[in-house]
Amino acid sequence: MFEALGSRRYSRPALYGMDAQLERILSREGGTFLEAGAHDGYTQSNTYYLERFRGWSGILVEPIPELRERCAKRRPGSRVVGAAVVGPESSGGEVTLHFGDLMSAVGNAGHAAQGLSVVGRPAYEVSVPAKTLTEILDETSTRAVDLMVLDLEGHELDALRGLDLDRFAPEHLLLEALEPAEQKPGFDRELQSRFDFVGELSPHDLLYRRRD
Repeated sequence: MFEALGSRRYSRPALYGMDAQLERILSREGGTFLEAGAHDGYTQSNTYYLERFRGWSGILVEPIPELRERCAKRRPGSRVVGAAVVGPESSGGEVTLHFGDLMSAVGNAGHAAQGLSVVGRPAYEVSVPAKTLTEILDETSTRAVDLMVLDLEGHELDALRGLDLDRFAPEHLLLEALEPAEQKPGFDRELQSRFDFVGELSPHDLLYRRRD
């Protein structure tokens, strides 16, 4: 209720205060973001505060239909895309997602079940369109991205392989890493030509900055 009335205190839903950290790093009004794994647009969102109070807008990618509908209602300033973000070899068809609320996942029913154990929801599967980040950016006529957030339950590297960095290298890139020690070397190799590692915004979120 307080958040709906405009309280900034209740408009920072990101874990570990990452939205406050991003606000300090991206200290300007009216930027553009893409957040993949957007859920309902509010719960644990890293971009909600930027849209609500800093004039940002952009693309929210959420494949689960029930969550996508809630996201569209909650985030009127942004465009919501219903698709699973995949690597180039999987685009053009459909993939099966295991519903796990905040832990919905492609091909990992066990991981999704962990999320359901928290909220007490029943499991189910849903087939959704599979698209690369490049395809999503082209379809939405997005020219430049200031902040890209990938929260894909272990599939972040696949998503990066589907991003044309010659055309769409974001200024900042925030990647969830469920196993940072194992995942970061792959991120570094994929991004080494254009990005520098900035640091950890949380124990499971790595920030990169484009090397201009």
